Amino acid sequence: MLYRRFGRTELQMPVFSCGGMRYQHKWQDVDWRQVPKENQANLEATIRRSVELGIRHIETARGYGSSEMQLGRILPQFPRENLIVQTKVAPSATVSEFLNKFETSMTYLNLDRVDLLSLHGINTDELLEYSVRPGGCVDAARKLVDQGRVGFVGFSTHGPTDVIVRAIKTNRFDYFNLHWYYIYQDNWPAIEAATELDMGVFIISPSDKGGRLYDPPQKLVDLCQPLSPIAFNDLFCLSHPQVHTLSLGAAKPSDFDEHIKAISMMDQVDTLLPPLLVRLEKAMQEAVGEAFAQTWRQGLPSQDQTPGNINIPRIIWLHNLVKAYDLVDFAKARYNMLGNAGHWSPGQKFDRSKLNQLRKVLDQSPHRDQILACLQEAHRLLADKEVKRLSQS
Repeated sequence: MLYRRFGRTELQMPVFSCGGMRYQHKWQDVDWRQVPKENQANLEATIRRSVELGIRHIETARGYGSSEMQLGRILPQFPRENLIVQTKVAPSATVSEFLNKFETSMTYLNLDRVDLLSLHGINTDELLEYSVRPGGCVDAARKLVDQGRVGFVGFSTHGPTDVIVRAIKTNRFDYFNLHWYYIYQDNWPAIEAATELDMGVFIISPSDKGGRLYDPPQKLVDLCQPLSPIAFNDLFCLSHPQVHTLSLGAAKPSDFDEHIKAISMMDQVDTLLPPLLVRLEKAMQEAVGEAFAQTWRQGLPSQDQTPGNINIPRIIWLHNLVKAYDLVDFAKARYNMLGNAGHWSPGQKFDRSKLNQLRKVLDQSPHRDQILACLQEAHRLLADKEVKRLSQS
């Protein structure tokens, strides 16, 4: 296993983390007696395989249902100094609610201390305010640090880049978790801002939110040859030294295997990646047009400035991924979450009744007519039954 210094925490972080959102029994809290023996056995085998590989960072969240409780049956079996344990608790309007959720996490985990505590889902300015205001959730978390119950305080986010950067620039956090991978590089300014402040950088779900790479379409497989899409994305992310760890979100012990192959190729990054990057970029340009591929974001309004709260940037991004890489299943899941997941996936799907109004708000776009055509095509290709966040299912 390779390790990187996790920013100012000074922790030696494995470049892969064992994220805890795919192996648990339920996305809701349940009685321990309801957990099937085979599910718990699989979870414990996954954790043992993780630690055996040197992936000693185990990450979960209060919002992951039975994950914390099930981990609490296996984590105390390891020498505590051999693990880096992280959980996440959503910021609340009241500190008492935040602390109550933290205490629930600790009871389930069956631990006296977590190394990393994240404020989960700082996706809006309101949640950022709950977190960093005097006497807010960060102050409460820092008291937990003083008490020896927490090592370092960070945050996780699915929010827009500007909110993430504002959270970073408060300089109240030691590290953060965010989305960034080959198909979604918009958050690079946040990684740069965090690097300036020596924060740890943790990438969320690169194999799932990075395109469902564990079940890739054949076109993407062909474009990534001689690598698998998973190995390509791992190497792309880790080729940037500002990135410290990628969450693997393993559902079973064998889910680590393809990622471990990527580590063996780290010394070949400079020769392996460039031709694949050229090939993938060419595929995008051929699919949507060179000028559009490079400049489609210019002049687009945010969803709160758009009639019907339509999330135009998100929809065009998904449309382009389908056209270039055949990421249909991934795009359908993300598209049909619009309107159903609150601040975790803001904005609405395309609404044809707003077409004329959209034409007016796209006056600043150099691709207005193509944007409108893409919005309509995306809806035809992707509109399906509504999708909720896993924690809502």
